[in-house]
Parts: sequence; structure tokens; C-alpha cells
Amino acid sequence: MSSRIRTLSAVVLLCAGALLTGCGDTGSGPAPGADAKAVTGARGEGRPAAAPAAAAPQTLAVARIPGIGPRTHARIPADARQVFVVTGQGADAAESSAALYRHDAEKGWQRTAGPWPAHNALRGWTDEHRQGDLRSPIGVFGLTDAGGLLPDPGTELPYDRQSLFSISGRGFEGEPLEGSFDHVVAVNYNREAGTTPLDPTRPLGDDRGGGIWIHVDHGGPTQGCVSLGRDRMRELLRALDPDLHPVVVMGPAGTLAR
Repeated sequence: MSSRIRTLSAVVLLCAGALLTGCGDTGSGPAPGADAKAVTGARGEGRPAAAPAAAAPQTLAVARIPGIGPRTHARIPADARQVFVVTGQGADAAESSAALYRHDAEKGWQRTAGPWPAHNALRGWTDEHRQGDLRSPIGVFGLTDAGGLLPDPGTELPYDRQSLFSISGRGFEGEPLEGSFDHVVAVNYNREAGTTPLDPTRPLGDDRGGGIWIHVDHGGPTQGCVSLGRDRMRELLRALDPDLHPVVVMGPAGTLAR
């Protein structure tokens, strides 16, 4: 076993206790994902959040993404032509809506997928995420790397498949966590882009948390991650195009509208 794999395994095992109680930062106490350190365990089927049927893609060209105000829009990099918007129901709410948009030079922004129901952290959102605060970070972050326990479903992002994405235990509402990390996309909050989602490097320091992922929904709040239904997660992975420099814009509706 290489020294890198031993390092990753040690980080994962040190975080096992936290993962047994939720996702992202989740659980009956804290658990997986957002501070999403994967923990080995039996894999089961993650349960997607119940939701209405997805709306038809938006075809009307718009100059600005709906629900995104001028201040937030200004934070989207100029080269980003694909934006995944996760809109929280409230500053302290754990339920969100997610939709994917693509920009065309002639047609403007168009919704290409969603809206889909999603979960975020148990206590909602924060402008200054801290390890264990059970809130999802607000902001605009790159989406460059993916991985999971299961095979690549067809994404163009670099995909790291390995057993360290296994997880067991139960979430904050008693739901099983197995299968939550079958597929993940790393959110580039306090991490090194271009590495596996399991990379423990934290440029802002460990106290600022990390391991924030978009992953398979287990039917309850996360520790800090964003989660989508299993089919929606696969759809997102297949849609993300690194040539379009995709980013996620995430936060409560009131904040994103500014």
C-alpha cells in the first residue's frame, strides 16, 4: 500500500465517529460528507429525497440566472459557462432546490436540468463555515473532481473510484447512510482542485472544515454537503463539462438574490 493511500486511510478512520451520525457534516449527531470524510462500511442504497416531478428545461434566454442577484452573479467567474444553483429554503433550513444552467453567447443563460429537491446541512447555511458547525458554506465554488464507491456513470470530470467512499451508520433522522457516497462531486471549498474528493488537504486550515461534496441523498439533512436523489446525481455527473468550467452557486434564497 502506498504512503498516500495509508495517509488517506488514516484520515478516513479518524473521522469515522463523526460520519456515523449524519452526512456532509450529518447524523443523529454529526456524520458524513461536509466535513465529508468517507468511512468504510457496508454499502446500501441511498434514499433520494421525495420530490415532485422535475420541471421541463427552461428555454427562454435570460441575461441573469433566475434567483441570482447582481452581487452573487458578479462572483461567478467570467469563464464559467455551466452553473449549478443550490437554493436553500431559508438561512436555517435543511431543504433546498437545485438546477443546472448553461450559458450560450447568443442565447444567454438557459436551465438545462432541474429544479430538483435537495438537502443541505442540518442547521442551514453560513458565510464562514467551521468544522462541525452543521451548516453548509455559502458561496461560488468550482466543480472539478468526482468519485465514488460505484463505477463512473459517464462523467467527463476526473473520477476516482475506490472503497474508501463506503459509509455506514445513520443520519440525523435515523435514516441509513449506506450508499450516500456511491457518487460524489467535490465542492471546491477549502480543498485543492484537481485531486480526489478524498484528499485531506485544507488550504484554509482544518478549523474551516472541508470535505464538502454533492452526493447521493440519504433522506435527511447533511453535516454540510448538498445531496440529490440517486438518479439526479447521475444526471448531474453526466451533464458537468470541464470545458465549460462548471461552478456551484449555493446558499439560502435571500442571500443568493442579493
